[in-house]
Amino acid sequence: MFDVTRDDIVGGSLSRALVALAAPLVVQNFALVAQSVVDLFWVGRLGGTAVAAVGLATVVVGLLVVPLQAFFTGSQVVTSQRVGADETVAARRVPFTAAAAAVAVAAVLGGGLVVGADAVAGLLTGDAAVRRLAAEYLTAYALALVAIAASDTLESGFTGWGDTRAALYVNLTAILVNVVFDPLLILGWGPFPRLELFGAALATAIGYFAGAVFALALAARGREGFRLTRRALRPHLDTARDVAEVGLPVAGQGGGRQVARLGVIWITSAVGGPAALAAYHIGSQVATVAFVPAQGVAQAATSVVGQNLGADQPARARRATWVGAAIAAVGLSVFGAVQWLVPAPIAHVFVPDLTGQALQYTVLYLQVLAYGYWALGVVYTVEAGFNGAGNTDVSMYSTLAQYWAVRLPVAVVGAYVLDIGVAAVFWGVTLSNVAAALWLAAYFYRSADRGMLDRAADDAAASD
Repeated sequence: MFDVTRDDIVGGSLSRALVALAAPLVVQNFALVAQSVVDLFWVGRLGGTAVAAVGLATVVVGLLVVPLQAFFTGSQVVTSQRVGADETVAARRVPFTAAAAAVAVAAVLGGGLVVGADAVAGLLTGDAAVRRLAAEYLTAYALALVAIAASDTLESGFTGWGDTRAALYVNLTAILVNVVFDPLLILGWGPFPRLELFGAALATAIGYFAGAVFALALAARGREGFRLTRRALRPHLDTARDVAEVGLPVAGQGGGRQVARLGVIWITSAVGGPAALAAYHIGSQVATVAFVPAQGVAQAATSVVGQNLGADQPARARRATWVGAAIAAVGLSVFGAVQWLVPAPIAHVFVPDLTGQALQYTVLYLQVLAYGYWALGVVYTVEAGFNGAGNTDVSMYSTLAQYWAVRLPVAVVGAYVLDIGVAAVFWGVTLSNVAAALWLAAYFYRSADRGMLDRAADDAAASD
């Protein structure tokens, strides 16, 4: 049912291709969410201060992963276009070239993180306990960065090839290993030392190293034409340049988003303290669950759009984008309605002992978030349409406007001018999501009418 060939993607039912490709990605993303929930569950056993520290550290980690996103997206888009153009040899070398570059960058970032973890944490909070715990987590996460670079870049290659089941297997390996090691290293079960937050990050590193090894094993065995060969392993500067050209705007997009999130975290901490930080982190984790189906559809749409453009079918690529947007928007609207009705029970699934001001803030955030869920479905899938066409700069500019022209100004004005406190931060998130959905949909419609996808198809055909 979920087997999809190149011919299915470029010539069969679009809705079936999207659903078939998205299904393993949705399972994979739910597994990633389960991993986050398990991490939060065990960290929650250490108390609210530990939860706040991980929430703080997560934003820093997101910023550090930004440069690596260039290789993740570049690997998927360039691979998909070359598979669509039936350039198998050229397609094979893309993920391995991208993975080698990603690992080198991650090693440099990890070294800097080990040296500067305490200073970075100190910039974001004045609470000594939160700072110390966040620094512990970040120090261990340096190892995870290298493992993530290898695992996720190779996984993106499988996704670009249209083999989303292989991507699922790689992620499940990483997640299961992480989940097993979480209680062992956080709480010191059995012969293992009690490492608390350091152990939480170390468990993540071990999991992703296992995922990277499994990805290489799958590639060595070969799947659907994606095979590890000597020729694929040779350095290829033109391939690296193609990956960087597509991926760097995504890194810029992620960088603008994560720096803005640091600003949001700072405002949240300043006006609401540790209770608001905990609510923000819990709300983000709940939202991640809600976004899983939309993210899966968007990842599938990127590959479908890329392969159809490689096969010189721009009209079909356009339809794939709109079909994906409709599926994602409807699905997220349903989840949003449930979240708005029962926010407190949902919060307690993530942190059973949540009470007092932290619970009040969390309930408010979950209800405000629910109003904009449909918009995130549109944002993810329309961005996938642009990304699959190689126009990743559009997603970058949209994200910069979303965060810097809407989200942060709403939070600052609401919190400090209108004096409505942390609620301003929560509304800033939702309003910025709705604004981004509207302008992205309008711009994609206009750009497609003016030949953007036709030009992308010509460029894909001209690549080697």
